[in-house]
Amino acid sequence: MKKRYRPSLKALHTTCEQNYAALMKLSRRLGSVGDHISYLVGRGQRYCLRLTEDFPYTSTITIEQQGALPPYLKAMMQVRLYHDVRMAEVCASQHFSRLAPRYAYPNDKMLLPDEKMQVNLFLTDWLKLCLTEGRCSSDMLGSLL
Repeated sequence: MKKRYRPSLKALHTTCEQNYAALMKLSRRLGSVGDHISYLVGRGQRYCLRLTEDFPYTSTITIEQQGALPPYLKAMMQVRLYHDVRMAEVCASQHFSRLAPRYAYPNDKMLLPDEKMQVNLFLTDWLKLCLTEGRCSSDMLGSLL
């Protein structure tokens, strides 16, 4: 008999805390709702971070891949930042929102049993990439002047 997936709250919290710290480094220039910043990673991969909501204890940042790719191939995430507990959690990814902690498998949408954890781990990998290899759009403008 196959063992049912059990989400690890400890692992999810650790991932969300790491994501918060990294995202705060990348988004420190976002001051008010509507502000955005672009990062260029590698050759031609551009990502836009936009502050879409800002409240005393929470903020929401939308991360979207830019470029000429078809919409279904572009990375897109909405990340909610909980400032009081210093955690960042993916709320929506690739047009899927309200991710459940676990899914039955197989399912109609072909989501993994641990889809919520996987999208948060994807955010972790993406943040590491931007922090190590990304160049901010304002940094690039400064080097041209």
